[in-house]
Order: sequence, then C-alpha cells, then structure tokens
Amino acid sequence: MNNSSTGLVKGIIANLLMVEFDGPVAQNEICYVEHQGLSLMGEVIKISDRIAYVQVFDSTRGIQGGTTVRFNGNMLEVELGPGILSRKYDGLQNDLDALEGIFLERGIRSRALDPDERWDFEPLAKVGERVRAGDWLGQVTENHQPHKIMVPFRFKGFYTVEKLSAPGNYRAADEIAVLLDERGQRHSVTMIQRWPVKLPLNLYRDKPRPHKLLETGLRTMDTLHPMLEGGVGFVPGPFGSGKTVLQHAISRQAAADVVIVAACGERANEVVEIFTEFPELDDPHTGRKLMERTVIIANTSNMPVAAREASVYTAMAIGEYYRQMGLRVLLLADSTSRWAQALREMSNRLEDLPGPDAFPMDLSAIISGFYARAGIVTLHNGQEGSITFIGTVSPAGGNLKEPVTESTKKATRCFYALSQKRADSKRYPAVDPIMSYSKYLEYPEFVEYAAEHIHPRYIEFARTIKNILLRGNEASDQINILGDDGVPLDYHIRLWRAELLDFSILQQDAFDTVDAMTPIARQMEMVALVLEICQREFPFEHFEEVSRFYKKLINTLKQMNYSPFNSEAYQQYRRQTEDMVREQTQALQAM
Repeated sequence: MNNSSTGLVKGIIANLLMVEFDGPVAQNEICYVEHQGLSLMGEVIKISDRIAYVQVFDSTRGIQGGTTVRFNGNMLEVELGPGILSRKYDGLQNDLDALEGIFLERGIRSRALDPDERWDFEPLAKVGERVRAGDWLGQVTENHQPHKIMVPFRFKGFYTVEKLSAPGNYRAADEIAVLLDERGQRHSVTMIQRWPVKLPLNLYRDKPRPHKLLETGLRTMDTLHPMLEGGVGFVPGPFGSGKTVLQHAISRQAAADVVIVAACGERANEVVEIFTEFPELDDPHTGRKLMERTVIIANTSNMPVAAREASVYTAMAIGEYYRQMGLRVLLLADSTSRWAQALREMSNRLEDLPGPDAFPMDLSAIISGFYARAGIVTLHNGQEGSITFIGTVSPAGGNLKEPVTESTKKATRCFYALSQKRADSKRYPAVDPIMSYSKYLEYPEFVEYAAEHIHPRYIEFARTIKNILLRGNEASDQINILGDDGVPLDYHIRLWRAELLDFSILQQDAFDTVDAMTPIARQMEMVALVLEICQREFPFEHFEEVSRFYKKLINTLKQMNYSPFNSEAYQQYRRQTEDMVREQTQALQAM
C-alpha cells in the first residue's frame, strides 16, 4: 500500500476527526495527527468519498481545522517476541513501566520490546526444512516458559530454511534464520515480528470443539457450571458483587500457561489494584509469582474511548501469539461494558443508525466476532493451543436484560451471573446457581471426557445439584409467603437440602489457603458425600428439627473445606458427618 498519503482535518467531534485525504487510504489504517510537535495516533474507522473518519487514541484538545494528518499504510499492530510476559501495557502496547511521570502524556510512545535484550536461543527446525507462517524455528526461555520463535505470520506459502543460528545467546533483533521463498528470494528472520490486532491469526490446521475441563479450583464453576479449555464465558454483575475477587481467583488458580488481563476501561483505582496485587500473588501451579506468566493491558475509564477498544484487540492478538506456541492462554477482560460504551460513543459521533439504548445496530456481530477468536486449535505440527476467554460485564443498575449482556449471551457458552442478593448475604462467590449455566454440559465430547477423566457421574452430579437448588428456591419462596407453619414439612426439607449444597459446595473462602482452591478430585468426593445425604430420608416431626440437623451438618462440612485434603482433620470431620447421618437414619429405622 502507498504510505505517502496525507490529509487535512476538516471537522472535529471530540476524538473523532474528519480528514480530507489526497491518496489511497484503507479501512482500519493507522495515521498520525501532527500537532504541536507531537504525532497523535489515530485509526480510520470509516471512509466516505474523500473523507476519512479517524478515531484518535489521544486527547484532541487544541487540534484545529487544517491540521496535517499522515497515513502510514499499516493497520494497528502489536510487536511480538520474547519479553512480553510480566509487562504492563496500555491499549497501544506502550510499556507503562518505561514511561515517565504520573500521567500518560499524549503523543508519547514507548517500545513494547527491547531489541537489545539477549536470549538463549535453541534451534528446533533444521536447514533444508520446508516451513510456513507460524511454524517453530527455535525457542528461548521466557520467565521459565518455552517461548517459540516462529516463521513470521505475514509470510505466505512455503519457505526453505537456508540458514539457522546455532545454539547461543542472541539479541532479540539479531538474525536467527534466513528463509528462501519459492521465487528464490531470501528473507531475514529475527525474534521480533508484528501483526495487526484486528486480523485473527488463523494459522492452525483445525479448530476442534472444546472438550477438556479448565480447572479453576472454584467449586461453583468446576462442579456446576464448567468452563472448558478454549471456551468462552462472561461474568455480569452489579458493582460490589465480587467481580474483581472472582477474576483474581480465576487468573491465579486456573490451569493456564499464560494469563492476559485486559482492564479495558475500568476505574483507575481498580487498575491500580491489579498493578499492585498481581505481582504479589503466588502462583499455586509453579510456586513462583503469578506476574511471571501474566500480561496486563490497562486502559482506565477516564482515557479516550478509542483506547478502550484498542486494548481488547491488543490483548487478543497477544493471546493468539502464545496460542500459536501450543500454550494454554487465559484471557480476562474487565469490563467489556466499557468497550461497548466506546463503540456506542463512536457510533453516535458517526451518526449511524442507533440500536437499543443507542448502542450500534451491529453490536451483537462485533461481540460475537471478537469472542469467536478464542478457542482450542490444532497446529500444523499436531500440537494443541487454546485461548479461554472470560469477559466481565458491568450492566447499569445490575440490569441483566440490557443490550451488552444480551449480546454477549448470544456469543458465549458460559453465563456466570453475579447476584447482588447473594453478595449482600455474604455468599461468595456470588454466582447465582439458578440463573447461571454452562452449555458445555450438553457437548457430547465433554460428556465423554468428563466420564473418563473427572468422574463417571459428573454430568449426573451437576444436573442433580441444579434440580435440588431449583426445588429449594421454590420452597424458599413459598415459606417466605406463607410462613414456617403455613407449608408442609417437606418444603423445609427441600429448602435445607439446597442450603446444605449452597454452604458446603457453592460457597468458598477466597482468602483461606485451603478453601480458596479445591482440586477437582476433592470436589467430586465432597459432591458425592453431600448428594448422598440429600437423597436420604430422615425422620423429622417439626421444621425446627430440620434446621437444627442441617445446620450441624453445614458447620461440620465447612470445617472439612478448611482442612487439607485427606488430612487427619479432614477425615475426622468426615467421620463426624457420617455419624450424624447414621444416627438420624437409625432413628428412622426405629420408628
């Protein structure tokens, strides 16, 4: 593409500029607005005749009509290579730690990767081997992770490895391979390459359906609403319902090789929490710091709306890069509501036809297209990589019927609805077990996997729990309306069976070293025990007897949750539980 096109600003609406251009310009092309010695980056989002509509990623304060705009012929890109892990970037992949001052000065850019940083290179390909885009040429070790050096993603067709560096220590910008294309032209390859953030990286052989459980250590997810490797889900909920704590728990405990957190428009204090807490969190899988396998993309809600949109695409592009290495990537976005609001603002400024609540008419298509970039893939070499994407949504007033929530529902398979009522009653995680769901329970591939690798009755357990909770919720409504004495005794039994499951299985203490993370084997043992109790008939004559018995069981089972698995304390509490059940059963037999 010709990169010499220029233009002049003809109109300004906040951070949207109308630019009259004099040469070839493409959709999503990057341009630079020359203002007071600074080059402010923007992106072309619409073209009408000779006018390009440009969203600027910086404040447009002081820009006037006639200001020069340069188009560079490229789309918004990320710089990819070793050194990304443990970095904190903004939506344009500026290294925030490399910037000076308290505030981000407009027009200031920093290099995402250090080209002079040295890495111990180990070749994986061989001279004379035929390769194509995304194939592995070698690897380096990045924060104890194998980081693959790949054939640049822009390369088309097959290439022959003419030269490959020997094992040794090299700078990231050093030539590590020379590839010969089918026309006989040579191409130099370094450890660093670039890729447009809005172009999905489809360099895999196959994209199978998710079928493996992504263990999070959270019982309400793993047992009742499973998320799969390469799956997609989202967490809607009002402010104060525990989204941040839940997100931290998932990122810390989930079985993933790389964690990417896109703080795409949250309040500044919440982003500060991520910056300060993540480096201090211990990684239960490696014994090191969680930050070593984490990348943070941060844009607070007071930054230009265009920056919020860029951050989610930057995060996904980095995730696709690590997925191409055969790694398991967990991508968390908080909150996609801010991204949708950015889309709404730009749509309104473009005077597009508005949809519900003034969001773009194609909001569902945009969200679905983005979520579709996640998934599990089989690479050309037979290895598997995955991106599991969990977004959070902050619906205004906790309204789960608003457009962003409804549009996201259509694109995802897991729905983790946070309940203000559960949060107010301190039932954490506040995931509503009735409203929430996982469609992966219907996947034949997962049903087969669960029976073989988790528990033969896993699917049955999940459905039985849901049924008991539903019946308990109905009984609770009747008791609240008619009073304790106004309903049959059976209603109280249904209620307390649901409470037993809620307190012993669904609720979890994120700050307890044992209860915070429950391995799936322990979850299945606890579920089998509690469901066996729920399916027993006990002799009760009064509703107060029901509450006393189940409260004693709940207290004992909660102590089991706080005890290390199969420890003496754990076994002691299990015996106490079995003794209580046996005594109550014997009373029934004696009647």
